[in-house]
Amino acid sequence: MKQEEHKVGELIYDANIYDGMNTFMDDFEFYKRWTTKGVTLKVLELCCGTGRLTIPLAKEGVAITGVDFTETMLTQAKSKSLNAGVQIDFIKADIRDFDLKNTFDLIFIPFNSIHHLYKNEDLFAAFQRVHHHLKADGTFIFDCFNPDIRFITEGEKELKQVSSYATDDGREVVIKEIMQYNHQTQVNSIDWHYYINGQFDSVQKLDMRMFFPNELNHYVTSNGFDILHKFGDFEEGEFNESSQKQIFVCKVKS
Repeated sequence: MKQEEHKVGELIYDANIYDGMNTFMDDFEFYKRWTTKGVTLKVLELCCGTGRLTIPLAKEGVAITGVDFTETMLTQAKSKSLNAGVQIDFIKADIRDFDLKNTFDLIFIPFNSIHHLYKNEDLFAAFQRVHHHLKADGTFIFDCFNPDIRFITEGEKELKQVSSYATDDGREVVIKEIMQYNHQTQVNSIDWHYYINGQFDSVQKLDMRMFFPNELNHYVTSNGFDILHKFGDFEEGEFNESSQKQIFVCKVKS
């Protein structure tokens, strides 16, 4: 059987399309708390996108570097940081094999980005790269969804509108969603149907690997980290069965 190639559609990574949809900042205060501890920490953000968190953290005085794999996102991030008056080193790299020849006090992967690491070896490679770049007493943080099979099952039934917004470059965007979950690969294959300026444009793939709580706990600890905290929300509430998020705060095993 031919192995399916999982991906995220190019239109989803169109920088203006992306920024128009992702305007919320529910996670900012959480990451601000952990990156501004009264001392100047050297911080690395992986999968930084267009700088949604990178730029406001830099404006708070955080010495932060941003890494992303998508050129259009980084171009947008550089332009936005210039307009914001902050100096940030944005680097194009794959989080599975990057080597910055540097170490950091804190490394974080925000905004559910690990869901685009579709195979275990992809996730483990990223964890090992983090381990390599983290100082001995450094902190590693990442967040992702707590999978809800009921939500996924409901999402398989019919096409539903999930977003409507205007972009900075003048496009009116409507997104409708339907999904199909593969129980073997644990990949939720999401189709986003884009309508731009009132006309159907295209169907874009948004494949996301689901990681279940006990499984992910094991993957973290077996790749050289201790879990200091596992939160269920960005207010640092305790993780439980009803939590929508899994938020890990980790240290390198001593």
